[in-house]
Amino acid sequence: MSASFTHLHVHTEYSLLDGAARVGELVKAASDDGQRALGITDHGNMYGVLDFYRACRDNDVKPIIGTEAYMAHESRFERFSRRGRVDDSGGETETGQKIMYHLTLLAENNIGYKNMIQLASRGFLEGYYYKPRVDWEVLGDHSEGVIATTGCLGGHVLQSLLRDDFQGALDKAGRLQEIFGRGNLFVELQDQGLPEQIRTNPSLVKIAKEIGAPLVATNDSHYVKQEDSHAHDALLCVQTGCVMSDPNRFKFHGDQHYLKSANEMRRLFSELPDACDNTLVIAERCNVEIEFGNPQLPDFPLPDGFDSADSYLSHLTLNGAKERWGDPLTDEISDRIVYELRTISDMGFSAYFLITWDLIRYARERGIRVGPGRGSAAGCAVAFSLGITDLDPIKYDLLFERFLNPDRISMPDIDMDFDSRYRDELIRYAADKYGRDHVAQIVTFSQIKARAAVRDAARVLGHPYAIGDRIAKAMPPLVLGRDTPISACMEEIDGYSDGYKMAADLRSMYSADADVKQIVDVARGLEGLRRQDGIHAAAVVITKDPLTDYLPIQRKPESGQEPEDAPIVTQYDMHGVEDLGLLKMDFLGLRNLDVITDTLILIKSTRDFDLDIDKVELDDKKTFQMLSRGESIGVFQLESGPIRSLMRSLHPTSFDDVAALVALYRPGPMAANMHNDFADRKNGRKSVTYFHEDAESLLSDTYGLMIYQESVMRVAQKFAGYSLAQADNLRKACGKKDRALMKKEKEGFLAGCSKTGYDASLAEDLFEIIEQFADYAFNKSHSYGYGFVAYQTAFLKANYPVEYLAALLTSVKSNLDRAATYLNECRLLGIEVTVPDVNLAHSAFAPIPNLSQNGEKGKIVFGLSAVRNVGEGLVGLIVEERDTNGKFEDFYDFLERCDTSVLNKRTVESLIKAGAFDSFGHPRQGLLEVHEELISLTVSRRREHDMGVLSLFGDSEGGPVFDERPEIPDIEFEKVQKLTFEKEMLGLYVSDHPLKGYENALARKTDSKIIELRELEDGGFVTAGGVVTNLSKRWTRRGDLMATFDLEDLSSSIEVMVFPKSMTEHGHKLLDDSVLLVKGRLDSREDSPKLICSELETFETSSADLGQSIQVALPLEKVNEHTISEIKQLLSNYPGDVNVFFRLGDRQLLRLTDDFSVDPSNGLIAELRILLGVDSVSFI
Repeated sequence: MSASFTHLHVHTEYSLLDGAARVGELVKAASDDGQRALGITDHGNMYGVLDFYRACRDNDVKPIIGTEAYMAHESRFERFSRRGRVDDSGGETETGQKIMYHLTLLAENNIGYKNMIQLASRGFLEGYYYKPRVDWEVLGDHSEGVIATTGCLGGHVLQSLLRDDFQGALDKAGRLQEIFGRGNLFVELQDQGLPEQIRTNPSLVKIAKEIGAPLVATNDSHYVKQEDSHAHDALLCVQTGCVMSDPNRFKFHGDQHYLKSANEMRRLFSELPDACDNTLVIAERCNVEIEFGNPQLPDFPLPDGFDSADSYLSHLTLNGAKERWGDPLTDEISDRIVYELRTISDMGFSAYFLITWDLIRYARERGIRVGPGRGSAAGCAVAFSLGITDLDPIKYDLLFERFLNPDRISMPDIDMDFDSRYRDELIRYAADKYGRDHVAQIVTFSQIKARAAVRDAARVLGHPYAIGDRIAKAMPPLVLGRDTPISACMEEIDGYSDGYKMAADLRSMYSADADVKQIVDVARGLEGLRRQDGIHAAAVVITKDPLTDYLPIQRKPESGQEPEDAPIVTQYDMHGVEDLGLLKMDFLGLRNLDVITDTLILIKSTRDFDLDIDKVELDDKKTFQMLSRGESIGVFQLESGPIRSLMRSLHPTSFDDVAALVALYRPGPMAANMHNDFADRKNGRKSVTYFHEDAESLLSDTYGLMIYQESVMRVAQKFAGYSLAQADNLRKACGKKDRALMKKEKEGFLAGCSKTGYDASLAEDLFEIIEQFADYAFNKSHSYGYGFVAYQTAFLKANYPVEYLAALLTSVKSNLDRAATYLNECRLLGIEVTVPDVNLAHSAFAPIPNLSQNGEKGKIVFGLSAVRNVGEGLVGLIVEERDTNGKFEDFYDFLERCDTSVLNKRTVESLIKAGAFDSFGHPRQGLLEVHEELISLTVSRRREHDMGVLSLFGDSEGGPVFDERPEIPDIEFEKVQKLTFEKEMLGLYVSDHPLKGYENALARKTDSKIIELRELEDGGFVTAGGVVTNLSKRWTRRGDLMATFDLEDLSSSIEVMVFPKSMTEHGHKLLDDSVLLVKGRLDSREDSPKLICSELETFETSSADLGQSIQVALPLEKVNEHTISEIKQLLSNYPGDVNVFFRLGDRQLLRLTDDFSVDPSNGLIAELRILLGVDSVSFI
């Protein structure tokens, strides 16, 4: 045979946290060495098969598809108790047997590939125990077309040899040969210099002779180059949570598990050349062809009277069109529908539309809210007719060709948004309709990003956290939403020049510090590798035949979940599923749809009015006035600080403006200043210009700017005579930046302009303009689809703020940061949010709007289920008793009437601390002192009553009498303690806030509100102020003290890190619930921004810091003798030297005499707000 060699036992990055070989680098290395074929055998899965197959084909290397299966000892149903940790060595059990063994399997042909899919799937579905395991029976069921080897040291055969059980090893090899057939089992030899291999390889040769099986040499490669062994070792530590210095950790022996050259392998096995020759024999035998790009849609069950999907789709579309546009249809609409139906039929996608229509129909009939459509599908008139989308594509000039281009055959992609609480129900419906073995969710893989790689490397190398964090902080922030790879930080690479410039500090650290160099070098080996698999948030596949006819599947149970209860998920990712031509659909659970649904229900309950939000007029003045003020916290897509600033500049007055906001607020347009140009042109601050007078009819609605991709297409149609399909090809080519393709497109465009009568210079200029705008232009259909949801949420907030914000708060009750933001928005809007009153509260936040039209908006009662230690079940019992027998009269009545399961001391304590009994007039501290005694007495007396035992005072007809119950002491906590308990139970300050009354004083000493920090530039130094919560102090490995805490103001909170140097100087100021000013560096490079503290200052809440005056807003309707008398009494109770101004109505401002000057630092502000409203007092 030749001197070549084929690696058949190869692990890629898809052997998660075990393989350090990136697929592209691996295949290139084999190709560069002249190896004409290469195998893939990842641990227990086929995750990387399609990526590997494509990479091999691109590099003219023959792909050998395989897997290194995990085998059970005897049966896949075994569940041996483990001893110690289970790693890839198989783990130890009480029986002395392994939990799993290794077996190398390769597909000889397409039958073998299908069987490989079955093996990889059944391992997860039937044998999952720590790892996905098959057994002898499963191997026997799916052995045809499969070549097996005896495997590595973790295999059955070698494990027997390691126990000096030659006969057992021989029996195991014979059993495998019996399953796969003579000539299909190879005895695998490896030699990485391990003592166990030196001891067992002669026995393997002997076994091969005895059973007549050929030998095959492998190297069990886990990384590409020999020098990658260090990075691979680090990866194993990431997997096991160990440090590299741990002598007892799971590790590989030596540095020989790399993709060796053919010459190295030949030298290694020079005494057994047949073992190398047989790698080429196997490579010759293995011929698997995977077909890509051939759509394989499932059949849609047709009703009687229809013989094809085309005819049924036409029937539904025409009926739906008449409902949408009226009967008869205009010629324009009829022509559009006929054209679309013909295109859909010619491309073979009628069944796709029927499947999508049926899912949307089911959701609507079940009352599940569906989004109006997003992505390019909103440009399809057929989808609009079917009710798949809700925006009229003809009215808004949304283009079908942007969605489905007849010149480019590709599967349509209709993304469906549902109320997130019902997403699983929609998937179950699809599974019931098409078969549970035909529907699965789709896997996704997270990668080790650059900063995470640095932190992982620092940890496994045993360095302190601070060093890894310091290096990570020196890395560039996201550039246009994209990370800069470590390699592009160290040397300039095309496309990453901005990141390279920002990484100058990192390069200096790398050159000057040996520890930094070591960490960065290891991190480079980790970066980009697959960390773990997960489930895609939206993607679902539906197949014509059972899933495993096309791809491998799995169940991945969560911790503590039984495998059979876990969802079915593909082993190929979304792109692989699409490449195979399978139907991939997006079922996205959109929380904003939950909020809309709940708001409509609340409006019905509070106002007895059914609002049809889908048919609401798109010209509501209150909505546009609110948006023009930038008051869009809580509005879908329009919440961030910069977009609120843009809205104030844009002053939206139409739905088209809202859609434009969605398109403009993205990195590309903002980098080109298109968002400001648009706002300035709209409001006359800049003149509207057009590149040619003929463009005015196309671009007048966007003030001469091509902010939409559809505008680019219309311009190409008008000036170059393109069909819309050709125009879409031009749009796509511009986005790809392919020079050869762009040259071809330019020639066609210039020729087209010449034919339509436009001169060559205009054509040249126009092509440049199109090229430039194509970088920034956005999908108009998507902008209008999501713009519609944005408008709906804005409409609800503007017109029904109490109901909308109640629904919004319920939707984020488990996200305290968001909840705090929306709670503050309520305060700013004059909507009081009260503690969860047992006589008013429900499980969710309950709105009580003011319907009297007196200017007050109403209030929201905090949801009982959000109280710590109070579950949904207990809330249900409380509400049921209240609804059945009326409100509770007092705390005693509550104890007497509630189900005894509610009278759990821990639960009642939580309710007291949360303020749930405040409305009874009982002080919280007093209740806490006697609640346990009252509960014990109540429960025992009720038990006696139920048993028929008379109390000392006799029995009454209505139930037990508790004459001996203790009085509730009239004592109350100080405000700080009261609020601390409240926050402990609710996660938020609700009845009051430690900063209420000090907002203006704090604002004068800080650079911005905390919510605004996330919009500021990374690395800047800022001063923020707020309350210290979640304080945690800990010692570093060097014995230095550091701390982390959350700094919370009325708008939001941010994590603050205090490293040892700052801790030494300022640590004594750190106390829970203290109010501090924090000066530090903003670190916004990761998902959650942090402040790195350099200085701390205690914020003194004394009158001197509150400003010279306070202003009390007194609504004219409250100007009466009683109110004025109460105000005078309050002011006299808090004498001081701060002036008081009264604002009467909107215009009149009166200054009180010095006799009424006050000290506002000791509770006055809170009392005035209780009397006059939360926004009644401010500092001036």
